[in-house]
Amino acid sequence: MIISNYNPDVLNCIANLSNDEVFTPPELANKMLDLLPQELFRSPKTTFLDPFTKSGVFLREIVKRLDRGLADQIPERQQRIDHILHHQVFGIACTELTSLLARRSVYCSKHANGKYSVSKFDTEDGNIIYKNINHTWVNGKCKYCGASQAVYDRGSEAEQYAYLFIHTDNPKKFFNNMHFDVIIGNPPYQMSDGGNSASAKPLYHLFVEQAMKLKPHYLNMIIPARWYAGGKGLEDFRSSMLSDDRILHIVDYPNSSDCFSGVNIAGGVCYFFWAYDKHEECTITNIKGEKLASSEKRRLDEYPVFVRDNTAIHIVRKVCSHKEETMDNVVSSRNAFSISSNERGHNNKLNGDYNMLSSNGNSFISSHSITDRDGIINKYKVIITYAMSGGNKPGNDGKYQILSSLMVLPPQTVCTETYLIIDTFSSKELSDNCCSYLKTRFVRFLLLQALSSIHITKGVFLFVPLQDFSHPWTDEMLYKKYNLTEEEIAFIESMIRPME
Repeated sequence: MIISNYNPDVLNCIANLSNDEVFTPPELANKMLDLLPQELFRSPKTTFLDPFTKSGVFLREIVKRLDRGLADQIPERQQRIDHILHHQVFGIACTELTSLLARRSVYCSKHANGKYSVSKFDTEDGNIIYKNINHTWVNGKCKYCGASQAVYDRGSEAEQYAYLFIHTDNPKKFFNNMHFDVIIGNPPYQMSDGGNSASAKPLYHLFVEQAMKLKPHYLNMIIPARWYAGGKGLEDFRSSMLSDDRILHIVDYPNSSDCFSGVNIAGGVCYFFWAYDKHEECTITNIKGEKLASSEKRRLDEYPVFVRDNTAIHIVRKVCSHKEETMDNVVSSRNAFSISSNERGHNNKLNGDYNMLSSNGNSFISSHSITDRDGIINKYKVIITYAMSGGNKPGNDGKYQILSSLMVLPPQTVCTETYLIIDTFSSKELSDNCCSYLKTRFVRFLLLQALSSIHITKGVFLFVPLQDFSHPWTDEMLYKKYNLTEEEIAFIESMIRPME
């Protein structure tokens, strides 16, 4: 029997434990480190910080590069390792458990002053620190991260997820006001906000903003790509990122599983490289599967949302050049009738009741239980399901459908918050023609360019031109109207499946 000498990297084995705190595989950490100027690893003065370390993978890989890069300047190995670990590499752990894991990865010992540590420190922490702190409650919310007091004020017996790096007004204090040349890492992405079912609020933007306050020479982080289109708590962050010409490179993964195997993050993920004192157009690199699909330099703020795909941007430009009114101006805001998604109505119609559509089917609801905010009850209403078909990830065929439950509601019929009202009409014929338009691959492709979560809102229609609905529409008609090339048509049809 032949015994294999296979010795897997333990940090590959634990790379993915949850969607809130996704552990980074070593291969990905090294791709991010490759974006940095490599001379940084040949200087004994360069300082690195991972302010939300989990497995310690970034710090470990940085140490490896410094060990090689400083070999000529500090020839004696132990002296070199001591210098790197004591003066160049620093971390702030997310939790007590990850602090032990990170120290084990970097110091080869969970205690920096332990017997087996490769470099001796005076404290157990060394330069990878952790402190169990509490949220600061103001009117039921944490003033730093927005956590719900009802959910996270639960005593010392449970993890509160009060991350040290963002729960302070002065992040410089953790390492005696040190200035860091490089801040790099993979922050926690979100936390439950106490809402319905799996409702969660984003956190990652708070880590990016806090890191920028430290004014490093370089910042390199991997985060969910939802910020491209804004959304829940991200509007200001999106605006500041899109207008920041110091973001020199974005590597984009529309399918998060291509980056973190087995992890589904709606809207995908990206990592970005930011330089404090450089100003230029950003290089956008699209990754699909395990392949580099394209790379192109362009402005991030060309449109109100970031169009992530380098081929798609050329199609969007063609469509926008017609300067037509767009459908975000006619789509209703969410919950047009003020009926919650869990409302089921009743089965027997009473005087004054309206027909109601919910995710449970057809029923009836009292007129006193609804509002007609936009004055549309007596019109034909084209509606779709608020949640994106397929959860913002491609199907097994590699294509998206985007829309589901596209239908027309007749007058005197309302719907719950499960549905979004796209437009209203005076006749069934006009409504059906609008549906024919929405079913086209062309429209659903344009929707995809503004989608970065599973939710379809009115803002997602900002690239979709409003058409004349006196007749039906087909893809062929739209391809011709907007003068799309055969290559552009093939690109759309490679991404969007037909919709019956």
